[in-house]
Amino acid sequence: MTIADHMLVGEVGFMAWRSSDAFKDRSPALEISERVRHEFSIFPASTSGDVHVAELDGVIAGWAARDGARDYVSDLWVHPDHQGMGVGKALVLHMLELISADGHPLARIDTHASNAGAIRLYERCGFAIVWRGIEFSTSMGIDLEKVHMETALP
Repeated sequence: MTIADHMLVGEVGFMAWRSSDAFKDRSPALEISERVRHEFSIFPASTSGDVHVAELDGVIAGWAARDGARDYVSDLWVHPDHQGMGVGKALVLHMLELISADGHPLARIDTHASNAGAIRLYERCGFAIVWRGIEFSTSMGIDLEKVHMETALP
């Protein structure tokens, strides 16, 4: 991935984050939004994990990452212009294949508790909520209500 790709991946992530159901009731404060934009801009170059990109007609439509534990999907972001086209599902299923191929018996993913669209997607891909509670978001600098989800792998 080139530096230009890193910037595009970061921008796709930020646009998806900003448009998510997690903020339908209120927009995050400007300083939080700028902090998150910065975190997305540096993530592709700074991650020690792997980033998998989905393209449609040569354009980055979305991406997923495993940063940290190898059974954990740390990131899944689809640009708002490409949501509802199967990009997110394809990325989730691809990540599940990778995690299964690594020999893990289950896969994990987290999201904002109010991100109904993401939760529906993950449930359609076999995930179930195993925990709901408050966690501190390092990238946002605030406490958030989150869900942890898991699925058993073949």
